Amino acid sequence: MDLPTPDPDLPHLADVVPSVLSAMGADGFENRLGLPDDLAGACVLLIDGLGAELLDRYATDAPMLASLRGRTLTVGFPSTTAAGLAAIGTGCRSGEHGFVGYSFRVPDAGVINALRWRPHPWGEDLRGTVLPEQLQPSPTTFERGASAGIAVSVISGAEFTGSGLTRAVLRGGRYVGVHALGDLAAAVRTTLSDSGFCYGYHSELDMLGHLYGPGSPQWRMQLRQIDTLVESVVEALPSGALLAVVADHGMVEVLESDTVDVDTTAGLLDGVEAIGGEPRARHIYIEDGAQGDVLAAWRTALDERAWVLSREEAVEAGWFGPQVSDAVRPRIGDVVAAARGSAAIVRRTVEPLESSLIGHHGSLTFAEQTVPLLLAYG
Repeated sequence: MDLPTPDPDLPHLADVVPSVLSAMGADGFENRLGLPDDLAGACVLLIDGLGAELLDRYATDAPMLASLRGRTLTVGFPSTTAAGLAAIGTGCRSGEHGFVGYSFRVPDAGVINALRWRPHPWGEDLRGTVLPEQLQPSPTTFERGASAGIAVSVISGAEFTGSGLTRAVLRGGRYVGVHALGDLAAAVRTTLSDSGFCYGYHSELDMLGHLYGPGSPQWRMQLRQIDTLVESVVEALPSGALLAVVADHGMVEVLESDTVDVDTTAGLLDGVEAIGGEPRARHIYIEDGAQGDVLAAWRTALDERAWVLSREEAVEAGWFGPQVSDAVRPRIGDVVAAARGSAAIVRRTVEPLESSLIGHHGSLTFAEQTVPLLLAYG
């Protein structure tokens, strides 16, 4: 089975914020994207779930976004929100920032859900025991930008104020909690008019893709609303300012015929201590001495529906980036399974909600891995 490897010719999502801050004159950042220097204000706006393939396929629903279509970025593995936001907030790949999945095992804490900051699949808030600033201790791009004299704001949902993920990878800027597209657009325009830098986030395209499928009527109507949001910001761009629109991953629609239920498939739980990740990218944590048997069982059961590698093989293949730190390595499963095509690796008993969704992401396909870089200058 041919293994997918990162495309060395594509810039990474982690390159975006360092490049923008460098172009604004902040010391200590590399302009890896070659953006014009002397920017007078900038916003990096992340639209959750806006894959490059999806934007190109539904360009008629988003004429403003399509008109800005330029380079394509890769997001790395896993292609999921926690890892994508960590790439934005740290300028690093997952092997360095440590957010190796939607859920992953943390020594002495078990498997945690990185978005909810709770035990997976359920449990009490862990912010008091699994400190976000310790789980991801490196200075964020926002902390570094503020230290360099840039006025930094993070504009995202009011419900994410002070969340574990916010504290871990988005700390360092003034947090502006918003409730809908209107105040998101207004907050971005205010930042740009003041010649500052902001990171903005919109989540609902991803949500509708999960519920109804990417490209569904509901998804396309939301894409049209996002296009209006971007148009309103572009129209008000001050001279010398930049709007950079990106995404954290793409999305695929999975098929029931390609779905494997771990909880009911014979042999898949034998020798397994815990399972993390999500239906398109699984971490399997194994009892001592059982790795060979578990690896063989998962490869046999999933067959052509997934790439199934040992931790060492996945690291060697560069799935988690060119560097994997000693602190991050134990968070990666002893076995890693990345779905191919339209397959899903679900747990209908343990994860009923996630298992019921139509749209998924996380794996290494082009549809999940690539996102657009859309640039507009004032």
